[in-house]
Amino acid sequence: MTVVGATRLGAIRDQRRAAVADGRGHPWASDDGQPFASSGARRASPAHEQGRRPLGQDVGVSDPRNPPPRVAHPPLVECALQTERHVAAAGWDQPVRLFALVETASLIAAEPSLVDHLGEPAPGALSAVEQDDLPPTDPLDEFLGWLSWPEAVDGVAIALERIVVPPHVEQDLPQDPDEAARVLAAHPERVDVRLFAAVARDGTSTCLLRQRAHDSDDRVAVGRDIAPDLVAALAATLLD
Repeated sequence: MTVVGATRLGAIRDQRRAAVADGRGHPWASDDGQPFASSGARRASPAHEQGRRPLGQDVGVSDPRNPPPRVAHPPLVECALQTERHVAAAGWDQPVRLFALVETASLIAAEPSLVDHLGEPAPGALSAVEQDDLPPTDPLDEFLGWLSWPEAVDGVAIALERIVVPPHVEQDLPQDPDEAARVLAAHPERVDVRLFAAVARDGTSTCLLRQRAHDSDDRVAVGRDIAPDLVAALAATLLD
């Protein structure tokens, strides 16, 4: 099951507002009206049951009679962790993936049947709603520059893959973007990573970074300063 979508662009936003006004839709509904997966609910969906151990916990055989303690995260971080794991389940070499973040309680209030999928939400819990059929996202700054959201969307998140190289390699890259991409792809010091950034309307944010060479949930780095430029660009999409 998917969790009810969110509007993406200006024209679609206006269409959705009209639909809400006459009762034909929800302000965060995607074009097909289908939702994606929950984040921050007390009971996770089956797709999210896997790999929910806290960051830094050693992998091993768990004793069902004595489960390890679960780390409590703020709602935005909890939502980001679960959604990043959802993205990671699809493997690597993925396109950019975009999510609207909506309070889980609002989703359930609009669609009470979702409680069977989402569970009873914790206070302030957020759910991620994937945006399908994205237009071209390259260059990323232009894509984010015309992105906008209605007031019913409480935040935004994005997942994207990048190649990282040491500073001395980056300084010597060719000026031509296509040639630079070829050099990066063949460089022995390249590191493939997936960035996941999430921003809420109240200004809070978080970033996650997963390395392809260390692809496990307990090796995901979490911090607010991993990708500050990306966070700033996402925050701008939430401005009026």
